[in-house]
Order: sequence, then structure tokens, then C-alpha cells
Amino acid sequence: MKFDPQPSDALRVEGYAGRGYTAGGQVWPAGLLISATTLVGFEALDTATLAPLQGRDPPIDLLLIGTGAQMRRPAADLLAWAASHAIATEFMDSRAAARTYNVLVAEGREVAAALMPIDIPLP
Repeated sequence: MKFDPQPSDALRVEGYAGRGYTAGGQVWPAGLLISATTLVGFEALDTATLAPLQGRDPPIDLLLIGTGAQMRRPAADLLAWAASHAIATEFMDSRAAARTYNVLVAEGREVAAALMPIDIPLP
């Protein structure tokens, strides 16, 4: 598979702390949905939070779900939503998801990450 590098303006996670993230030159004080061109803050991760990923051209191939300080299985409705939109999912702790997102977006992958705050685990 060939990857074309993303333009240098692709959004990346620039930093993270206990209750939020830095991306796009802004501090996001809660959860963060990020792709190469999308930044959305959220308080609760649910299917409505993922709506900006629908209908993209090119489509998102992979959604990384950062589940807080520890890896936990996300809610079944999130996984079902992604499957119904032909988006593969991987879940891991939020620090690992942020790092993985940055690597994959730099490779030119069509990837997004939904990152829960590190101090607030997924229910």
C-alpha cells in the first residue's frame, strides 16, 4: 500500500495533560476528536460526537479511540457506529492513541482519533 504524505498543515496532537489536549494551536479542555482537517471538543464520547467523520472524501479508514488513562473497551454503540460507516477501530489508552494518531497522519493515512481526557476514563 502506498501512502502519500499529508500536507504539512495536517492537524496533530501537540500535547496532552490530565484533562485535555493541545491541537491546532489551541487548548481543548476535555475530550478531542481530531483528523487531518477536523478538531471537535467534546464532554462525552458518543455517536453524535463522531458525526463529523461521516461522508468525508476521502473517507476515514481508521478511528483510534483513546479510552483515558487505561485501555478499556469502548461502548458497543461506538463500535457499531464505526462498523456501519466502514471505519475500522482500535482502542487504547489516550496517550498511546494520541501518539499513534500523529504517526499515522504523518504517513498520510486517513485516520481520526477520539481522545478521552486522561483523568476521566470512559464509563
